[in-house]
Amino acid sequence: MRLPAKPSAEALLLAATVTAFVVGGAFWVAGSDRPADWLWIAGTVIALIPSLWWVVAGLRRQNFGVDIIASLALAGTLIVGEYAAGALIGVMLATGRLLDASASRRARKDLSALIDRSPSLARRRDGAQVTVIAVDDVRPGDVLSVGNGEIVPADGWLHDDAVLDESVLTGEPLPRTRARGDGVRSGAVNAGGTFELTARSVAAESTFAGIVRMAGDAAADRAPVVRIADRLAVWFVPLALGVAGISWLVSGSMTRAVAVLVVATPCPLLLAAPIAIVAGLSRASRMGVIIRDGGALESLGRAHTLMVDKTGTLTTGRPEQVAVTAAPGDDPVELLRLAASLEQLSPHVFATAIVGEANRRGLELTVPTAVQESAGRGVSGLVDGRAVEVGARSTPDGDWARAVARGSELDGAAVAWIEVDGRPAGAIAMSDPIRPDAPRTLRRLRSAGIERIVLLTGDHPATAVEIGTLLGIDEVFPDQSPADKVAHVREERAAASTVMVGDGVNDAPALAGATVGVALGARGSTASAAAADVILTTDSIEPLATAMEIARRSRRIALQSAGVGMGLSLAAMIVAAFGFLPPTAGALLQEAIDVAVILNALRALRAPQSDIKIDQSTDVLLHRFAAEHDALREKLALLTITAQRLVDLYSAHHPETTDEAAELNGLREVDDLLTTTILPHEHAEEDLLYPALAKPLGSSEATVTMSRMHAEIDRLGRRVHAHRLRADRYGRVTDDQRIDVIATLYGLHALLRLHFSQEEQTYFALASTSPADPVTGETTSP
Repeated sequence: MRLPAKPSAEALLLAATVTAFVVGGAFWVAGSDRPADWLWIAGTVIALIPSLWWVVAGLRRQNFGVDIIASLALAGTLIVGEYAAGALIGVMLATGRLLDASASRRARKDLSALIDRSPSLARRRDGAQVTVIAVDDVRPGDVLSVGNGEIVPADGWLHDDAVLDESVLTGEPLPRTRARGDGVRSGAVNAGGTFELTARSVAAESTFAGIVRMAGDAAADRAPVVRIADRLAVWFVPLALGVAGISWLVSGSMTRAVAVLVVATPCPLLLAAPIAIVAGLSRASRMGVIIRDGGALESLGRAHTLMVDKTGTLTTGRPEQVAVTAAPGDDPVELLRLAASLEQLSPHVFATAIVGEANRRGLELTVPTAVQESAGRGVSGLVDGRAVEVGARSTPDGDWARAVARGSELDGAAVAWIEVDGRPAGAIAMSDPIRPDAPRTLRRLRSAGIERIVLLTGDHPATAVEIGTLLGIDEVFPDQSPADKVAHVREERAAASTVMVGDGVNDAPALAGATVGVALGARGSTASAAAADVILTTDSIEPLATAMEIARRSRRIALQSAGVGMGLSLAAMIVAAFGFLPPTAGALLQEAIDVAVILNALRALRAPQSDIKIDQSTDVLLHRFAAEHDALREKLALLTITAQRLVDLYSAHHPETTDEAAELNGLREVDDLLTTTILPHEHAEEDLLYPALAKPLGSSEATVTMSRMHAEIDRLGRRVHAHRLRADRYGRVTDDQRIDVIATLYGLHALLRLHFSQEEQTYFALASTSPADPVTGETTSP
């Protein structure tokens, strides 16, 4: 049986003051004035005692806050005998405290997830004997054995080649091959076979332990949030005290001064501002964004700098196939089938991507035999009686291989080379693609008030700069360690309110050090979530822009409610100063003002006005064409493969060696793909999707540029078809058309890739996370 939660001090205070005021009111209505007064006095004193403590505590922190007026008003009502007014002020004060506590109680920075991520055991080898020891017992010079999937327990030097997943340390998604003698850091995961290392430090001095310490130091270094109420109180408190003092001096009546303090009791600050913030927190949670407290929401609402990790945040965090390139004379589809068949038994992250790609293409895989996997080289075995090897190694000889190596370096892709029967047969290049929703999210964040975007990543400079260029990021810092990230975050935070977004363990210190830390909770590490103020519960960064919009709107409503409430209170203060508003009537008037500003503050519960709203039928179309893109993207490689064949099969010096039948068949395959699949897809988008998008986007002008690209794709497709008809007439690709065919195919391939990316980032990102059933209208889980 679960015991009920213990009520908070704020809840007990509110219960006591409400009870005293209500029961006292009941006695007063019944004509028992004396019991009513005693109950109201009790309610006033119950509120006054903690109020005085809050004032003293605030002054110790050099915080001249709103509690001073409330304390003076409570004390004043007791002195002049306005007990009902005092009890009512006590209720308002307790209500505000409870709301403020629920909105701003900050959860402690729990680093237990980081500690749990640290290995607790290690395997130490002494000669032929292997012993399992506590990681704290590791000493420099110990020989440690690390199996597949295990975490490196201490920093050290490798005895063997090893494949390491260092994403928790660097953020780089692709495993790295480390050679014998290379240094390895604790926290990395063995993504290959078992290897040994010599420890060079104790666990407490390891890289991973340093990350834990940095996260704690960064959280402790963060300055406390200055709340809206405290900032407004800086000028309102002296003004209220001044009006009350002048009224007392001029009239000689202390009752007037108390009346001024009663109507000056800053309930618009104590109530309206917290209510708007709480409403914003509630609204954000409905949108899949968990914000830890009101302070984080306020800080998010005034942030001007965004610092973001790359891997898993702006990119998917998973290596995916870019292209299969075959050596001259080999079939890329068959190479993918052979590689995927072999990789079915491998735990390597490349294997998952290769097998997944083959399954998406519907290739029939066979069970390999005699499979062997070696760290740093790859996996080998027999597939359908053929010796197949897939892995990372030096670039084979041949122009095609050097072209693949150069292209992968420029694209920031990793390459798995394929050997069949002992000869280099092809390559599979994989990279970490940009999230489809990333470009639109960054645009929305800029519209919401972000003025500067900085990319912090542990990835290579070339890859980082390319991502930054594609997304329009203001500044890029590659090769960043966790300590580097923290340093940059602190530097940016000193200049402006800063938001840091990440999802890995290596991001936790930077998240803790930023003004607001944002973690992707759906796929990110629990360590980053523990160190963050804002957690996105979906596998998308799109909700971050929504959270920013909600935060700014909630903060604006809070300021508006507080400002209007204080303006009305100021008017009531002037009336009370002239003796036209006694304390009890003033308390009732203050209650009316409170109701007005609270109702205004509750507007924060409503969703912010979105500039784009997609109806169900359009959402179905977006999901349909997004799925078609996924299928078509795999087929686009046929265009470049055919173009490259036209180059390879023709020799300027030996034209008699040209395989005319192979050239013609390749051109026919491309034309069939265009006329039966790609062009019908583009026509359907133009006829169905673009008209549907005209209303949510504001007009048909929003799709004019993309329509022009459709026209150009159609023109090039007809050009290919014309070349195919001419080649069919002559029985070959003629010399005078070969160069134009090659140029057209390469140009069409580039145009289609660009067009797909633009549609996915501009239009498909508007689709819901879960597609709706076109008949029932119900959404399905992804």
